[in-house]
Amino acid sequence: MMQVNLKSRGFTLVELAVVMVVASILIAIAIPGYTSYMRTARRTDAKAALLGLAALEERYFSTSNSYSSVATDLGFASAAWPQPVGSGYYNVTVSGVTPATASTTATYIITATATGSQAADVNCATYTINQQASRGALTNADGQCWN
Repeated sequence: MMQVNLKSRGFTLVELAVVMVVASILIAIAIPGYTSYMRTARRTDAKAALLGLAALEERYFSTSNSYSSVATDLGFASAAWPQPVGSGYYNVTVSGVTPATASTTATYIITATATGSQAADVNCATYTINQQASRGALTNADGQCWN
């Protein structure tokens, strides 16, 4: 006579519940870490845009003997500020443009401000650079944003 094996070959509800709990814990740890990593990686857009615009300002200065506060002079399609740069996670603005006088030098300040989901990067949400290549990050206390 043949014996019939009545053992089930699937998973029990408890086993499935344990797997779901473990997966949930892993996801809860991984997603914030990934999001933080992406925010840090996107900071490169701001830094590259500021350095590129500073170079364009210096090139404009070499031909006009003044800095420009007009976006089209620096290669943008629209003359108004702010302008999105990189992947759109930062907007840049040129401000503080003053002409040179007998006692002062010409100046500018270029600012990159985080937008959209990048604005949650509170440690390095705003970058600046000026005509002396002085770099800053207005919301960072430890000065590590440009590193």
